[in-house]
Amino acid sequence: MDSNKMLEFNKVKEKWLSFAITDNCREKIRNTSYILDETKLRKELRDTSDSKELIEKCGTPPLSSIDEASEIITIAQKEGCLTPYQLERIEKTLVTIQRLKDYLNRGKQHENHLAYYEENLHSHNELREEISRQIRGEKVDDYATKNLLRIRTDINNLEEKIKIKAEQIMRANRNYMADSYYTSRNGRLCIPVKKEYQRQIQGSVIDKSSTGSTLFIEPISVAKLQEELFSAHIDEENEVYQILYTLTSMVAESAQSICENMQLIEKLDYIFSKGKLSIDMGAIEPNINTKRIISLKNARHPLMDKEQCIPLQLNIGNGINGIIITGPNTGGKTVAIKTAALNCVMAQCGLHVTAQEADICMNSSYLCDIGDGQNITENLSTFSSHIKNVLEITEKIDKDSLVVMDELGSGTDPTEGMGIAISIIKELEKSGCLFLLTTHYPEVKDYAKKSKNVINARMEFNRETLKPTYRLIIGEAGESCAFYIAQKLGMSFSMLKNAIAAAYGEQEAEKFILSVNDKKKEAPVLQSQAHLKQYNPMHTKIKKAKEHKSSNLSEKFQIGDSVMVLPDKKTGIVCEKINAKGVLRVQLPDKKIYINHKRVRLQVPASELYPEDYDFSIIFDTVEQRKLHHDMQRKYIE
Repeated sequence: MDSNKMLEFNKVKEKWLSFAITDNCREKIRNTSYILDETKLRKELRDTSDSKELIEKCGTPPLSSIDEASEIITIAQKEGCLTPYQLERIEKTLVTIQRLKDYLNRGKQHENHLAYYEENLHSHNELREEISRQIRGEKVDDYATKNLLRIRTDINNLEEKIKIKAEQIMRANRNYMADSYYTSRNGRLCIPVKKEYQRQIQGSVIDKSSTGSTLFIEPISVAKLQEELFSAHIDEENEVYQILYTLTSMVAESAQSICENMQLIEKLDYIFSKGKLSIDMGAIEPNINTKRIISLKNARHPLMDKEQCIPLQLNIGNGINGIIITGPNTGGKTVAIKTAALNCVMAQCGLHVTAQEADICMNSSYLCDIGDGQNITENLSTFSSHIKNVLEITEKIDKDSLVVMDELGSGTDPTEGMGIAISIIKELEKSGCLFLLTTHYPEVKDYAKKSKNVINARMEFNRETLKPTYRLIIGEAGESCAFYIAQKLGMSFSMLKNAIAAAYGEQEAEKFILSVNDKKKEAPVLQSQAHLKQYNPMHTKIKKAKEHKSSNLSEKFQIGDSVMVLPDKKTGIVCEKINAKGVLRVQLPDKKIYINHKRVRLQVPASELYPEDYDFSIIFDTVEQRKLHHDMQRKYIE
C-alpha cells in the first residue's frame, strides 16, 4: 500500500523537484515524509513561510549548482593538484556564496528569520580573487605571475623565429623543395626536401613521405632554436604547476569552511524550494493542531487548475470522526477525499496547502485504499486488492491515524459488500481515528445517520444538465442518480420500471408509474434514443470525401506565372505547362524542378508580370542555348 502514490503526493514531489538546484536538495525532497515532531514541523512551516516572504520581497535567491565542488575539495585535501577547470568550479561556488550572502543581507531589512543565516556564510574573498586573477577560460592566465608572462613571451618569440628561419632556408633552396610549405612532424618543424637533394640541406631527417620520395628534414639552425623552445616549454610547465599547487593549497586550507558553506547552501536550497512551490501553487501556511481537528476552507487539489477547481469545505473532529461521502459517479467524491488528505500530508511535510484557510491536525499515519488495485501477476481482483489494503489498514491503525477509502465494499456481491463496508466502519470507529470514505450503499448512509461519530455528506449533482457541481454538502446523504441518468440518456420507460422494481420492489415501481404521465415520458425517451443512435459508433455513417469537378489542367498555370512551391514555400516561375499527368516544371532560383500541380499555388499570373509576346527564353535559357537557337533560326531555309 503506497499512500503517497494513491494520494498523488509523488506528483506533488515531481513539481517540487523542479524548484531544487542541488542534488542533495533533490534527494532530500524524494525522501521527504510527514513529520511526527510538532516542534520540528512548526519550524519547517515557519521556514517555508519565511522563504516565500523573502522571495516575494527580494526576488529569487541567487543559488546555483555546487554539486561538483565537494569532490574537488576532497581532491585538494588529499594533496592532489587541481586543474584549471576544477579551480574555476571552486571560484563559481565562492561567487555563489558571496551573492547569497548579499541577498540575505538585503533580507535583514524585512526582519526575516532566514536572512540571519548570512552570518554563517564565509566569503573567502582572497581565495576567490586569486583564482579569478590567475585562472581564465579553464587555463592559467598569462598574467598569473611575471615569470609566466616572460616565459610565454619567449615561447612566442622563439616560435616566430623558427618559422622565419624555416622560410628563409626554403626560399634559398627552393629547387630542392618538394613543396612550398614547412610542416610539423613528431613535434618538430621540418621542411620537405626531395630525396635526391638530401645532402644539400644540413639537418636531421625526422620523417619521410609514404612513397619515400620526400624527406622531412629539420635544419641545424632550426634545431638549435627548437631546443631552446623545448626548454622554454618545460619552464612554462613548471611555472604552471607551481601556480596550480599554490591555489590547490589555498583551497585545501579553506576546505572545512567551504564545505560548511556548501551544506548551508543545500539547506537553504531545500527551504527556498518549498517557498517557490508555495508561490507556484498559490498556497498558504496552515495552522497545526494536535486536537484531532481538520478544517479546510475553500481547499483545492494542488495539481488541478485553480480556475476550474471547485473549492472544498470540510470539517472533521470535535466528536465527528468520520465522513461518509455519497453521490453519483464522476461527481467528485474521489477528488474530494484526495484533496483533503493530500493537503494534510503536505502540511505535515512542512509545505503550504492550497486553501483559503486550513487548520490541520498531526496524524501518526496516512492509510489509503483508492483505486481498483487489480494486479494480474499477483492474481488480485478489484475486491481482493481492496480487502488486502483493508487488512493492512486495520493492522496499522491507531487513534491518531487518518484513513481514506474510496468505493468502500465495492467489487463483490452488493449485499455482502454492504456488510463488509459497515464492518470496516465499525472497526474504524473503535480505533478512534479520523476517516473519509466514499460509497454507494444506502445501508451505509442509514448507518451513518444513526451513528454519533459518523456523518453523511454528498456531492452536489445538477439533474437538469446531468453534470456534477463538485460541491461537498456536509450533513446530507447523496443519491447515485443512476435511474435518473439512465432515463435522461435514453433508457426506455419499461426498462426503467423493471429496474426500479428489481431494486426497490413493485410498490416503488408503481409509484414511479403514477408520478409520471405516460405520454410525456415516452416522447423524450424516443428522442433520447434517436440521439443515442446518432452517436452510437455502430451506426456512424461513412463520411465520404467531396468530389471535385473535372477541369482542364493544362489551363491551370501559364508559362511565366509566379508560384509558391509547397511545403517549402519557395517562390518560382512556371517554365513548362502542366502535362497529362498533372506535372509542371518550375524554375527556382538555383534549379528547375518537375512537380505535381497540387503542390503549387499561384501567386501572380504572367499576364500581370510580363507584356504580351514576351520572350521567356531570356529567363529560362542559358546564353549558349539562346545563341545556338538564334543561329539555327538565322540559317534556316524553308
